[in-house]
Amino acid sequence: MKESNYLETLEQEAIYILRETAAQFEKPALLFSGGKDSIVLVHLALKAFRPGKFPFPLVHIDTGHNFPEALAFRDKLVSEIGEELIVGHVTDSIKKYNLKETQGRFPSRNALQAYTLLDTIESHGFDACIGGARRDEEKARAKERIFSLRDDFGQWDPKLQRPELWDIYNGRMQQGHNTRVFPISNWTELDIWNYIKANNIELPGLYFAHERECIEYNDKLIALSSFTPAAVGDNVVKAQVRYRTVGDMTCTAAVASSAVTIDDIIEDIKQSRISERGQTRLDDLLSEAAMEDRKKKGYF
Repeated sequence: MKESNYLETLEQEAIYILRETAAQFEKPALLFSGGKDSIVLVHLALKAFRPGKFPFPLVHIDTGHNFPEALAFRDKLVSEIGEELIVGHVTDSIKKYNLKETQGRFPSRNALQAYTLLDTIESHGFDACIGGARRDEEKARAKERIFSLRDDFGQWDPKLQRPELWDIYNGRMQQGHNTRVFPISNWTELDIWNYIKANNIELPGLYFAHERECIEYNDKLIALSSFTPAAVGDNVVKAQVRYRTVGDMTCTAAVASSAVTIDDIIEDIKQSRISERGQTRLDDLLSEAAMEDRKKKGYF
């Protein structure tokens, strides 16, 4: 199958899932962070629903530790397409529930996002949340269905998921339950970048090689920032880096790279033998089941 035909097949599947979500659920939302996967989702939604408005708002769960470049791009894209953006703030949840933040050198607020997400779902009455997770990212995400059920506590049980034979998606659920929908679940990182190239999709500059001051930490490069200051004895270097994934500044490492074009990045990915999260996400290294544990508590 030619690459263009393959990308068209992936695109058609994702558009079908988006339209099924709009048809089956009363009040869905699209989770949008300003990262490459959620940006691709927005462009798929534009193809699925234009010239009309989206049948759902965009929702960002802001930890307060985001890359400024990602937030600026988020706001720019939302303004350009004229859609609604709802932002839930983890800092509000920390105060509301008197939550304890993770301790340690590079503490992550990712686990705390579940509180904010569940509050946002409840306060707006969302019955489905569309996300940009892909099965190739991490083994817990590989267990997800396209329509992934959550109970009335927002919890995910990987053993209680419905079969999706012949691309039939069942959105029926009990009162109070919620569904997470993953239209690009079957895509790979390479598919994402080939699609970005084919559709000339703009991205934050973080994804391309640029010079940045970084802390060398356990063979990883952590951007120097107010959230991640240098400690005594740290080796701080200026390096040419890019980001394969954009999470919090406190838990996302850069990779040394000279890739300044999409073609360069595609070649980098072809040569890589480790997933983007495996190479860059400190929060996934806390335990073998770190992502699965977070998802069971309501995480994306």
